[in-house]
Amino acid sequence: MDVTILGSGSPMPHPDRAGPATLVRACDRNFLFDCGRGVLMRTAAVDVGAAALAGLFITHMHSDHTTDFNDVITTRWIMSPSPNPLAVYGPAGLAAFARATLAALETDIGYRIAHHDDLTDPPRLDVHELEAGLALDTDGVRITCAPTDHSPVHPTLGYRIEAEGLVVAIAGDTVPCAGLDEICQDADIYVQTAIRRDVVERARMQRMRDVLDYHSDVRQAGETARRCGVKTLVLNHLVPPPSPEQEADWKTIAAEVFDGEILLARDLMRIGS
Repeated sequence: MDVTILGSGSPMPHPDRAGPATLVRACDRNFLFDCGRGVLMRTAAVDVGAAALAGLFITHMHSDHTTDFNDVITTRWIMSPSPNPLAVYGPAGLAAFARATLAALETDIGYRIAHHDDLTDPPRLDVHELEAGLALDTDGVRITCAPTDHSPVHPTLGYRIEAEGLVVAIAGDTVPCAGLDEICQDADIYVQTAIRRDVVERARMQRMRDVLDYHSDVRQAGETARRCGVKTLVLNHLVPPPSPEQEADWKTIAAEVFDGEILLARDLMRIGS
């Protein structure tokens, strides 16, 4: 099993960092976690097309984590030679969001069906709304979820993937909480959204400073990793995105409380076997 950081960026567009998205490859299958800006451009870079996804898992309904949901749906539909429903997993509210997305695509869907004789059905989604516990357990891959704390965004989920003797935890946006500890316990790889508190505190706009109260900062991510016995901490979805000369500072802050391996995510970084 391995993890590829497809998008490591913050909510704002960045020339070198796509929106939040993580690919987990396990038992010859591809699982996508979140689908932020530019996700299919990044999957193309690792030779994984939308049609080859075994499942899409959403951590929460903030737009930066779901921006390219419509692109995943449409591209999978038109690039599959036969009906290929997409299994989508996420918190309550996902089904309504999926219906709204398909409704927004209705005109485009009509155009394509009218033009292609071999395209006779609209795209299909198999939506699973989750609260906690088992999400998927099949063919050597077990995925569970637990509620996290990104209030006032609610509900939000973190995911734990177990396959090939390894454990990966993907946290999304959250502050430290019991659900986060649950998915991270003894994880080999822990992918966590992180902010630089000292930098964000100096932001001029109150709107920017507001993100402090519902994201883990770098130190908190390190504390969770230590508390849960994590082997490798991956700081991801970096706010604000660091310049190359600032990257060492992020690792130094986490290393004050966590003595395991610390990685600062970049797009297309691959971790694991």
